[in-house]
Parts: sequence; C-alpha cells; structure tokens
Amino acid sequence: MAQIARREAGLAINDGKSAMVRTRLARRLRAVGIDNFEGYCDLIEAPGNSELGHLISALTTNVSHFFRESHHFDFLRTEVVPRLRDNSKMGRKSMIWSAGCANGQEPYSIAMVLHEAGLPPSDVRILATDIDPVVVSTARRGRYPEHMTSGLTKEHRARFLDASEDGQSCISADLRPYILFNTLNLLDPWPMQKKFDAIFCRNVVIYFDKQTQSALWQRYGSMLHPNGWLFLGHSERIDAAAENLFEKSGITTYTRRGDPTSRKET
Repeated sequence: MAQIARREAGLAINDGKSAMVRTRLARRLRAVGIDNFEGYCDLIEAPGNSELGHLISALTTNVSHFFRESHHFDFLRTEVVPRLRDNSKMGRKSMIWSAGCANGQEPYSIAMVLHEAGLPPSDVRILATDIDPVVVSTARRGRYPEHMTSGLTKEHRARFLDASEDGQSCISADLRPYILFNTLNLLDPWPMQKKFDAIFCRNVVIYFDKQTQSALWQRYGSMLHPNGWLFLGHSERIDAAAENLFEKSGITTYTRRGDPTSRKET
C-alpha cells in the first residue's frame, strides 16, 4: 500500500506507520466491499479505477479553516493585491492557484480578500485543485457545518455566508465566480497553459518525499510569472536546489526570481 501511495502520489509513509495505514483504510475497504488489503491494492491498480483519490484522502489530513495562517492573507492584501490591480490596468487577467484546496476554505478565503479589495472575477481567476474528488466536491458545493467555518470574523460571516434550511452555511454568490474547482494529482502532467501570479501550496508537500518536493519546487517555479509568489505551510521550506528560482519574502512566502518587465503570458 505504501509503495502505491509513493508511486502514484509521492507520499512518504515509513514502515512504522503501517498500523496507522491499516486503521485509516479499514473504512474504505468496508465502503467498497473488500475484506482484505491485497484485494484493495488490486482495485487501486485496476485500469480506470477512481479509488486513488480516496486512498490519498484517507492517508492525509484535510482539516482546514478559513484564513489559516493569517499572515499569508495579510501579505496577499498588502503585497499581491496591488500587483493584481496593476495587471488589471494593463488589461491582463491575473491567475492564482490553490494547489491542495481540500474542502475549499483556502480559495474562498482568497476570494474574500479579492472581493474586499474591489477586484472583480473578470480581473482575477482562482484555480482550486486537489487530488481527492470527494473534498473537491465539498469545496465546489461551498456548504459548511458550523465547525468548518472557524477563522471567519462576524463581518465575514455576515457578508459572505448565507444560511441554508439544513443549518449549514453557504458561500455567497459574490465569491463563486472567482473560483474554478478541479481534481488534479500534482504528480501528473499539469494541463494549465497560463502562468500564475501566486501559488498557494500549503500543508501539502509535508506528505511527500524529498525527491518529489524538489521536483515540485522546479515545476512551481516554471508556472509562476517572474516576481510571482509561492506560499507554503508553516513547516514547509524550499530546498537548496530551488534557491536559484526563489527568494524569501515573508514567513513561508517566496518570490519567483526574475525581471518584472519580462512578465508575459505563456
């Protein structure tokens, strides 16, 4: 099982976590009607199966909240938004990627900042992706029970959440046009054609082995405009091999090195 997780998603699971793996996957085995792990491995290896996302979801943690690591959103307001406004004045649409969006709180938090800054969806698009189709579906619906709305101020709740009949909170229509949700395995080829002004990949690469992390830094660098930003989780850092691509510009915040005059669409 660990070999499949490493090969298909770059997850680093050592032998000491075998008990944890079995405990977390027991529910999936019951859900698909398989009574042994060998049969479950066969299911994942079968052509055209859709179980890989469920496997990765079970082995990782999708716990998040709105405005998690708030210093990144302060940076977004003070440093990134002015650049995005400049893009708008020049007639260029800005792009932000939430890579590992989980249940959607991160891209919706980004959209709140953009909306409050007066940047309309016609000027900025957020791509939100995750390997797990279940959490992407949750994010796309934008309906949350109370315990999943932590991190929001009273003002944000009043402005951006609508109450539903079942007691859940729904993301307002003002935010939805900003975001395109999709499933994506970060180890697969990336279909995006345009470069991004900022990439949020927070608390994602902690699950990957060092080789996978190093390859991702290079790929992220290739997908960012020069002087674009990469935001990582609180325990994540780029490696020495990526220092030629990035320079530190804040707490777990990195700027893609380059000449600002060379920022063109590709």
